[in-house]
Amino acid sequence: MTNRPKFRRRRRTQPEQEPAEDDLRPIPPLDTRQERLARREAEAEAERQREEARQQAEEDARRQAQEDRLRAEEEARRQAEQDRQRAEAEAQRQAEAERLRVEAETRRRAEEVRLREETEARQQAEEDRQRARARADQVAHGDAGPDGADEQRTDRRPHIERAPVPASGRAVARAPAVEDDPGLIWDTMSSFPVDERELDRNRIITASRHDPAHASFDVLRTRLMQALSERQWSRVAVTSPTQGCGKTFTTANLGISLSRQSGLRTVVLDLDLRRPGLHEVFGLSNPGPLGAVLRGTTPPEAHLRRLGPNGFHAGRDIAFGFNDAPEPYAAELLQDSRTARALDTIEERLAPDVMLFDLPPALVSDDVLALRPCFDAVLLVVGGGLTNQSEIRAVEQRLGENTPLLGVILNRAEGTNSRKYAY
Repeated sequence: MTNRPKFRRRRRTQPEQEPAEDDLRPIPPLDTRQERLARREAEAEAERQREEARQQAEEDARRQAQEDRLRAEEEARRQAEQDRQRAEAEAQRQAEAERLRVEAETRRRAEEVRLREETEARQQAEEDRQRARARADQVAHGDAGPDGADEQRTDRRPHIERAPVPASGRAVARAPAVEDDPGLIWDTMSSFPVDERELDRNRIITASRHDPAHASFDVLRTRLMQALSERQWSRVAVTSPTQGCGKTFTTANLGISLSRQSGLRTVVLDLDLRRPGLHEVFGLSNPGPLGAVLRGTTPPEAHLRRLGPNGFHAGRDIAFGFNDAPEPYAAELLQDSRTARALDTIEERLAPDVMLFDLPPALVSDDVLALRPCFDAVLLVVGGGLTNQSEIRAVEQRLGENTPLLGVILNRAEGTNSRKYAY
């Protein structure tokens, strides 16, 4: 094939356009080099200012966001604190309301028990008085029941002489009432059962006497009786400097030891009105409030209970005044004149040779001071490893020089240097 020339497109010539009239404006002169540099610097400065403004805006936004966050957190904390305070106040209010409700319920129940006990005591006392009057009338008129039954009931009664009657028909002297005779009152008092194993568990070692330490209480009993006999005293308060020294333990063991003394009548009263616990030592529950006796609304013989028959040969000439109702105003009740009259009534009607008062710790409250006019002397129980000499001196200072201290009893003395408690 022969080489043929490539096809070439012919360029078409564009017709020249006539300039429009508007394009006939004069062309501005070109900028000089200094003007271009100035314009560039101005643009760069404007850009820098825009960047600084943008960064400042971002910084302001961050700062504002930080402040808003801190403000929100502070507000949240304040709100949470207010909520917590309101919750605590509400909880305290509810707790106080619950406490008041419980106290009111406790007082109501105690009042119900007291009223019930008073009613039962009045009924029992009235029945006892009627029986005593009937026996007195039978003795006064020489009536003997059928088949000599009254002879057995009057074996232990005192002989009552009939007063001579003058012509006027009015007796010159009244025969002593049987209901006022201490022996007959002791005979009509109720008793409570005792469980030797329960006493052993509660460390009443003078009951079974298996523990050799019971001899210490026998020695204490003998020395106590000698001291009381020499001074013609009968009322002894048992206390301690602080809690946990064993004053109730000492009172219970000393009482059982005294009951073994022939011809000796003993009355033990739980006058720790704030935390009564003597009845628990003997395994009893619901013995009734002793406050009714102290206020004079319940006769002593209707509340006090004698030691029941037992297998450890303890005497029955001992009566306990238990208490299961704490008193909210213990010191005020002990200082009340009604309490002094109640103790005098117990002494007149029951004629005890010894009266033991289980009192609260001397340094914990003013109960011992409140009852001070009603007892003759004090037995101070100190705990080995618990009590120090300064506490003993504090008790002596609080009781005063006019309060006789019969002795200091060292309890829980195992491994203790007794010289530390020299008094």
